[in-house]
Amino acid sequence: MEAKLKKELGTSVLKSTGHAGGGCISEGQSYETDTGRVFVKINRKSEAKRMFDGEMASLEAIFKTKTVKVPKPIKVVELDKGGCVFVMEHLDMNGLNKFSKQLGEQLADLHLHNKRLMGNQQKEQQTVGKGAGQSEAAAVEKFGFDVATCCGYLPQENEWQDDWVSFYCQHRLQHQLNLVEKSYGDREARDLWAQLQLKVPQFFTDVEIFPALLHGDLWGGNVAECPEGPVIFDPASFYGHSEYELGIAGMFGGFNSSFYSAYHDKIPKAPGFSERNQLYQLFHYLNHWNHFGVGYRGSSVRIMKNLLK
Repeated sequence: MEAKLKKELGTSVLKSTGHAGGGCISEGQSYETDTGRVFVKINRKSEAKRMFDGEMASLEAIFKTKTVKVPKPIKVVELDKGGCVFVMEHLDMNGLNKFSKQLGEQLADLHLHNKRLMGNQQKEQQTVGKGAGQSEAAAVEKFGFDVATCCGYLPQENEWQDDWVSFYCQHRLQHQLNLVEKSYGDREARDLWAQLQLKVPQFFTDVEIFPALLHGDLWGGNVAECPEGPVIFDPASFYGHSEYELGIAGMFGGFNSSFYSAYHDKIPKAPGFSERNQLYQLFHYLNHWNHFGVGYRGSSVRIMKNLLK
């Protein structure tokens, strides 16, 4: 692997720093190279390239917004004996502590970035002698993403759609419930979803939704801080409703009141927020059920019952 990495990175030096990391999906290792330190994620599974391609595209998209710091992605490299590695900038990170408020502000800026591009684009189109396409980046007007991204190791369906409610029901909830049905044949979950999917549009009455670039898997384990500010990593990005981001953020802790206050100062809670927050948590409980087993069944069923009351 190291010989292949040297060649792909064009470096004469590739020396392990002894700094290792990783989660429940991939392992990681830092190396010194001719041009500085890099972090290399390693996954030996056959689907690793799809997973890392999605993560690279996600980091590139967030990096381009210049709103919140992410490790700069460098390269996805297929290994000769199977599996894949993903090379990115190494960052010296510690747990999120003194920069919670800044993370709330910067996450809101990320979520507002595309809306600002849409506003700039409209102004340009209204200006005589200046057509569309003059701005630094084109605004995205649909929900989805150009490539598949993985929340965990399961790929997400990101085909572009005009309507958020349809996108979320079909590409997120229905997709996960299909996997539950295939693995467990859970009749109660199937029956609850048959009722809930008819009610979902009611949770979005009078709510203005514009496509926001999302991290997509923002739990406490995917945020940190550097000396100069907060960092987010391991994204599973797509363009969706900004509130979706706060679903998993509230499930496992790691975010304090200063984070939420700073975020909602820029993006206030819309009416019906708490019900939609449960609806967005439902995706993550179903995803955990499909990743880790029936321990997450109870939470998935409970949320569907709550939303049907």
